[in-house]
Amino acid sequence: MTPNRGRWLQVALLSAAFVVLVAISLASIYWLNRARDDAAWVAHTLEVENNISLALVQIRRAESAERGYLLTDQKEFLDEFEEAASAILPRLQTLQQQIRDNSQQQQALREIMRLSESRLDQFRQVLELGKNKKISEAAEQLRISAGRESMNRIRELAGEMRREEQRLFRERTIAADRSQSLAAAVTTSGAWLVVILATISIALLRRSAKARDEAEAKLLDANLNLESIVTERTADLREANEEIQRFAYIVSHDLRSPLVNIMGFTSELEELRNDIFRRIETLSRDPAAAPMPETADSDSDPQLSETDQKLSQDFSEALGFIKSSIGKMDRLITAILALNREGRREFRPVRIDTRELIEGIVSTVAHQAAEANAQIRVEPLPEIVSDRLALEQIFSNLIDNALKYLKAGAPGDIAIRGREKLGFAIFEIQDNGRGIDPKDHQRIFELFRRAGPQDRPGQGIGLAHVRALVRRLGGTMSVASTLGSGSTFTITLPTKWLATSRDTAA
Repeated sequence: MTPNRGRWLQVALLSAAFVVLVAISLASIYWLNRARDDAAWVAHTLEVENNISLALVQIRRAESAERGYLLTDQKEFLDEFEEAASAILPRLQTLQQQIRDNSQQQQALREIMRLSESRLDQFRQVLELGKNKKISEAAEQLRISAGRESMNRIRELAGEMRREEQRLFRERTIAADRSQSLAAAVTTSGAWLVVILATISIALLRRSAKARDEAEAKLLDANLNLESIVTERTADLREANEEIQRFAYIVSHDLRSPLVNIMGFTSELEELRNDIFRRIETLSRDPAAAPMPETADSDSDPQLSETDQKLSQDFSEALGFIKSSIGKMDRLITAILALNREGRREFRPVRIDTRELIEGIVSTVAHQAAEANAQIRVEPLPEIVSDRLALEQIFSNLIDNALKYLKAGAPGDIAIRGREKLGFAIFEIQDNGRGIDPKDHQRIFELFRRAGPQDRPGQGIGLAHVRALVRRLGGTMSVASTLGSGSTFTITLPTKWLATSRDTAA
């Protein structure tokens, strides 16, 4: 099993265990609440049944107190009757609230309440006759069968209510037991499932750790070999780079020596030009004609025939081409030497306020910007740690190019902005100049290569030098541009650059 696959499997198992744990917790909470509700309904049924029995007991107490008073004429029975009678209706009202969700029980209870009120009235009438010593009339009232029928009906209705509550008690007890069993089963099965997943995850973790240790051991061996290889290659690269720099320096000097000779001989040819064509003029003059005045100005152009005049012009034009090529060659050699010297310079990282640095560069080109009718806007820029001289060269070159390639006859606008992202500073130099054809976006970064009309002075070195500096500083450089729509050069540099082997090898 590969390390990545093992890690993904561990993540999947841990995620599954978490999901299972959440599901078990939710299911357990649900079934525990359900079991609690079912248990509450069981208790509710018992309370209802108890209140039914207590109401019947109070009615019987009232009836017994009535008969005891008539038989003994003792006041204690009256007190007992009043106590029992006053407790009957509140008990029935409490019972009415408890069974408000059961319409069948409500109907039976309403009839019990009506019969109880009627029966209490009968009790009070009989007691009133007893108080007035009308014992015979009171006894007659007791023999009336209506009172017994009311009591029998109350007992019958109470029995029906108790049977209904007993039925509900059995159903609710079964539901409560089932809810408790399901809650216990869900919790137990979920716990076992979590334990199984955890066991599998631990086994995979151990296997992954073993594979990782083996991979780390192999990687350590590879790193040891790689370090020695990199050290050797770095030394070779540094030696090759130094050899290239020495070669460039020697070649540049060797090229400059014959170039100086060519420049000297070209100057001598230019000085001999007038003498040569004066002799041609003398040789082409008619011998019979008057001799050439001795006081003739040596700097004046000789009087030549049309053919010789054309030859003189071709000679001068050739000398001009030679001098122009010599000048271009001299500038190229000078540029190569400058690049060679810059490549040998050691970069030193320091903290730089880039806004202050760029504003200083802008102040040095203020006169050039005024002549080009251009404004340069410097927006807030991040501070970075880098090489100050390299940054000055980078931004000076880009700002100078932006001014150099503005559109003729249109106000120039150059904006310099920056921001930080993920440990890098991103700088943008945007202009509204003539723009660059997309096919030339890579060409402009090549040494001695230029794009577009060659109507501005330059050797095609600036942007190549800028990109080399950016790379040495650990950054990247790119351009976004279209013809006629201006250009945006983007430079990304580390906010805290330190001299690295990359710079040393360069």
